[in-house]
Amino acid sequence: MNIRHNEVLREKLAAEYVLGTLRGGARRRLESWLLEDAALRRAVAEWQDRLLPLSEMAARVLPSPQVWQGIDRQITAEIAGKAGKPAHWLDSLRFWRALSMASFALSLVLAAFIVLHSQQRSPLDDSSTMQASLDQQHAATAGVSYVAVLTGKDAQAAMVVTADQTRHQLQVRVVMPQPVTSNEDLELWALPEQGPPRSLGLLVNQGEAIVTLPDSLMLAQVPALAVSLEHKGGSGNPNAPGGPVLLKGELIKI
Repeated sequence: MNIRHNEVLREKLAAEYVLGTLRGGARRRLESWLLEDAALRRAVAEWQDRLLPLSEMAARVLPSPQVWQGIDRQITAEIAGKAGKPAHWLDSLRFWRALSMASFALSLVLAAFIVLHSQQRSPLDDSSTMQASLDQQHAATAGVSYVAVLTGKDAQAAMVVTADQTRHQLQVRVVMPQPVTSNEDLELWALPEQGPPRSLGLLVNQGEAIVTLPDSLMLAQVPALAVSLEHKGGSGNPNAPGGPVLLKGELIKI
């Protein structure tokens, strides 16, 4: 397969590589191409930059105690079997996990100390600000259950859409503004598995926007989203774009 002269395929492979959906032999083959293809390396780096905001929206998930106990038992048994004697405390996962937690806590204290002294703010102010920031991030990500990266014909990511089912809303973040005149609008569409497209309303061409979903729309039945270019005010038909479709992307459950 020659991807040097196939820009669309190169972008697609780079996106799948960064997302983690490119696996097995295909992933290893692309990694070998990365050593020799500078354009492919640039494409991968660009996709990493585009998709970085998604990692910031992911809620933190901690392993359960059962997971840690299972890992601890396996490692302890392997070490004891190899040595022919009970595992030393230095070889225990429990010891290294405790040490790593202590190191992490220490690094947080040092980081907080540096920030506090460099900004010359009181501990109370910083604590309140940090807590408010954490609360805001948690509230923003708690209900995120679907995500879509909308791209154009050039395979460039233009918008990132996240869905909050608890609030029945979409958050649309513009990554790359579209060429829209003062007499035109962008319109967002749901593309359900069955039936015609459904208009979700007009969009801004920069920054972020919140779109409230119709009560009758179930995201599990919407595999994709699209954005069309319309005359001012949007399409006259709520079930069909009146202008060209500029962007499209799969709505993925996370």
